[in-house]
Amino acid sequence: MPDLLAYGFMQRALIAGAILGAAIPLVGVIVVIRRLSMIGDALSHASLAGVAAGLIAGVNPVLGATVASLVAASCIEAIRRRFADRAELSIAIVMSAGVGLAGVLSGFVPNGATFSSFLFGSIVTVSDAEVLAVVIIGAAVIAGCVALRRQLLLVALDERTARLAGVRTGALSALFTLACALVVSIASRTVGSLIVSALMVVPVAAALQVARSWRGLTVISCAIGVGASIAGLVISYYVGTKPGGTIVLVAIAALAVCAVVRACLRLSSRRNGAGSKSIPSASA
Repeated sequence: MPDLLAYGFMQRALIAGAILGAAIPLVGVIVVIRRLSMIGDALSHASLAGVAAGLIAGVNPVLGATVASLVAASCIEAIRRRFADRAELSIAIVMSAGVGLAGVLSGFVPNGATFSSFLFGSIVTVSDAEVLAVVIIGAAVIAGCVALRRQLLLVALDERTARLAGVRTGALSALFTLACALVVSIASRTVGSLIVSALMVVPVAAALQVARSWRGLTVISCAIGVGASIAGLVISYYVGTKPGGTIVLVAIAALAVCAVVRACLRLSSRRNGAGSKSIPSASA
């Protein structure tokens, strides 16, 4: 571990991984509760189209990904409002558009290797400026989610009830969708466009196995996200695997462990319940 920290590129990668490991699952908690788990896929595919457009136009592909993600997020929110009872349609429509645009534009990208690097990320090659962007946006998203946690929970559980409680659901939903877009766009350069959606959902799925409260769910999700990011980077450094894919596999392993823990706890509670019932019958 000490020799790993001696390299500047690994220091930057660990900082970016830790920030994104906390910010992405924090957003993912709301996404999963609202049953919009595929929104990460929709925005990530849209960001790929923005990356391709940026490379074709000769501008920063991260900027292209940001613009495309923001446009996609706005479209999701607009379509979701039009089809209020079919919210998943907005994600399917935007995802289809993103896949189509990314497929067409990728054929005109002058450097295919650069475009491919955004598919699975290149977190060990991020620059100081990119790490700074990750820190600023990630910290802003984390602070916003923490400050608006009660309102976000109300909207996630029941939007109508939240509206009756005085929550400005429209503005809050738009702001949250914007946060999703920003997180996806900055993560496309680091963990990869095809992997960010997994980091948004898998840690939350793992936390759902063991968490018993809203606070526990958010804390455990972020802890698994940060742990998976750091562990994945360390493993990829010593084993020589791709960092983005390794991070996701570590998160999947955490999900499996949490599922086993939950099964063991259930089995233990059943046995304890059976034992407590058998005591009276034995004494009788």
